[in-house]
Amino acid sequence: MGRGVAEAAAESSSEVFITEELAARPPKRTDCQREKKAMLDLAARLADASSEVLPRFVELAMEMTGAVSAGLSIFDPEWQPDVFRWKHLHGSLARFEGATTPRHNSPCGVTLDANAPILVAHPERLYDWVAAENLVLPEVLLVPLAVGDGEQLGTLWVVADAKHHFDSGDAQAVADLAVFVGTALLMRKREEQSRRALEEQETVAQEMSHRLKNLFAVTDGMIRGSARNAKSPAAMADALSGRLHALSSAHSLVRRKVSDSGAIRDEKDLSDLIRTVVSAHEATFERSATAFQLNGPAVSCGDHACSGLALIIHELATNAMKYGALKRVEGHITIAWEVKGAMLHLTWTERGGPSISSPPIRTGFGSILAQRTVKGQFSGSLSRDWSHEGLAIMMTLSMDRIAT
Repeated sequence: MGRGVAEAAAESSSEVFITEELAARPPKRTDCQREKKAMLDLAARLADASSEVLPRFVELAMEMTGAVSAGLSIFDPEWQPDVFRWKHLHGSLARFEGATTPRHNSPCGVTLDANAPILVAHPERLYDWVAAENLVLPEVLLVPLAVGDGEQLGTLWVVADAKHHFDSGDAQAVADLAVFVGTALLMRKREEQSRRALEEQETVAQEMSHRLKNLFAVTDGMIRGSARNAKSPAAMADALSGRLHALSSAHSLVRRKVSDSGAIRDEKDLSDLIRTVVSAHEATFERSATAFQLNGPAVSCGDHACSGLALIIHELATNAMKYGALKRVEGHITIAWEVKGAMLHLTWTERGGPSISSPPIRTGFGSILAQRTVKGQFSGSLSRDWSHEGLAIMMTLSMDRIAT
């Protein structure tokens, strides 16, 4: 029975994929000059408005082939692997704008694998997700979208409302259009990458400015604390030197890395990492006991995760020194964590600092930076509880991200 099912599936597939029929269908008479002029006009606008010409390219494909619908299926592994997203749809299928389809279970995927035009008859007979939408698609012509280096971008497709509609001329015309569409998509992708790079540079610049301000604030607290408790200038120098070295160690952990390529993997236990960062802040006052109580199991942190985790702890400790528990010698902070499934749950609880009457009106850049790091780098969440006794912060962090 298994073989019978396989044979039936193969037979069904051969009835659906009818690309070989294209060569036997002579091209219809078309106004080639008008079509060429339209394509050249659009190509001339690529450099100025690559995103704006994409819908027009799709519309032109529908007009040139006499199709009832047309669209792009965009494939972007960086965004969502193994998934196509439908964009710039025209005609009868326009209502599916933004829909997604699987890369490895669709005619679009077959087109990319073949790297050539594909003609399909009634794909709803083979693909359940097409049939589930009650779609009847007599013929679909698909061509791959790719650039010179072989990068796959997706497919351009047109749909006919009758069998034997598309011919070899249609396939050539849509393939010619696909060259321009692929170029437009690549230009838009590069523009988006440039925009993200500029935004990241701006964030890094803001972060550096913020970090310098915090560095001066922490150093000032160290100097004042050392002077207040030192018995002699030499004792003050020794104490301050040790604290500055601790601050340097913490700062090295929170620095931004330009590239991880070629880096030696250097895992660190979460407890050791936290102690390294908080030691600089703890040294502000002479204390009979540590200001930080740590409680949690051993958790191995990857090299890339160390910088992000250190940044988060550094920002929380700096805020505690400025406004919270570390502002007073009797203040203390409990940092506890546990692993639940795929997530690390970490709590930061401050006590013994100035009483809190209400949450702050303004959110500082340091808090925004910590929130952004938790969400962006660690696919997690961060919430705050501004109780009268002191601030409590609850975080969830992805263990997969912590291991990297």
